[in-house]
Amino acid sequence: MLPGEAIGPGFAAQAVDTTVPTSNSGVSWGAVIAGGVTAAAMSTILGIFGVGLGLASVSPFAGHGVSGTTFTVMAAIWLIIVQWVASLFGGYMAGRLRTKWIAVHTDEVFFRDTAHGFLAWALGTLIVVGVLAAITGSAAQTGADAAAKLAQSNTAGTYYADMLFRAPAAPAGGSALGAAATPVVNTQPAIAQAKTILAQDMAQGSVPSSDQTYLAQLVSQTTGIAPADAQTRVQQVVSAEQAAAAKARQVADASRKAASGAAIYTFVSLLIGAFIACVAGAIGGRLRDTY
Repeated sequence: MLPGEAIGPGFAAQAVDTTVPTSNSGVSWGAVIAGGVTAAAMSTILGIFGVGLGLASVSPFAGHGVSGTTFTVMAAIWLIIVQWVASLFGGYMAGRLRTKWIAVHTDEVFFRDTAHGFLAWALGTLIVVGVLAAITGSAAQTGADAAAKLAQSNTAGTYYADMLFRAPAAPAGGSALGAAATPVVNTQPAIAQAKTILAQDMAQGSVPSSDQTYLAQLVSQTTGIAPADAQTRVQQVVSAEQAAAAKARQVADASRKAASGAAIYTFVSLLIGAFIACVAGAIGGRLRDTY
């Protein structure tokens, strides 16, 4: 029976859709890879340019260059710009270069184009993260090795312990007040003992008065200076080491805050990049079908 042929009063045969459903994948991986590589390349180029701008805007001299807060804001804005531009190019390339789908509903085409943009963004992000991980991993290993060597040498602890047993400088034309008549040749055992005490106390955050008293006695016996002068020297050294430890904690806390802010800004920029890539993929796919 032919389509449209009458089969009874008021009835007609309906046209039959003879389209065979396809089992082909809805993902054009070639387009996704092209878009991902494009996004990664744009991120790399813009990232290098951003590093150049950042180095040009800061200065080690006081009163020159931008402040730390301004630099942080500038870096956050630049991260968003990098993701915006790179995702736009990558998503558009993935949508525009994908294979044209036949007999697919408009809504499904829109979803697939959006998915292609997202996949291109994801691939580009993984490429950039992989390259950065390789670079930072090497730098981190180098820093860890240097830190391990520094920890083994413990130069700072040795310096403060050595300060306790320095012979008093003799004034011009006379001997130093409280100086030993016979200078002590080997102070290493006393320095090692003081170093152990100071390291333990600094780890606990304070130096007990009993340890300060013992250190003063050790300094007085080793260097020959008066007990009162030895006590004063111990207090000065302890104060200097505590100030250095507090400064180190401040630097560590500032680094922690900077790392936290960088992680949050990176998350926001990546989220924006994913959205832009999806929109760009849909636009590129629509133009692909139009032309």
